[in-house]
Amino acid sequence: MGLAERTPAAGRIREAEQARDELRAALKGAGITLPSLALDGVSLVGDFPRPLVDLGRCTPQLARQLAQAVGKCAP
Repeated sequence: MGLAERTPAAGRIREAEQARDELRAALKGAGITLPSLALDGVSLVGDFPRPLVDLGRCTPQLARQLAQAVGKCAP
């Protein structure tokens, strides 16, 4: 493991990647695929990156499916 892999920044990026992957898997379980789901590249740069998960774009139909899936889980 190199020095870069042990830095706090690398840990934050790895955590964001895991969160993205968890979201992708959960959505897949609900039959939903967000085609642009990724990490936001701009949020990864700099000395102290603050990684963001970018949900990206989707069709209106997919947005409705997502709204239904979330609505089923809401109290």
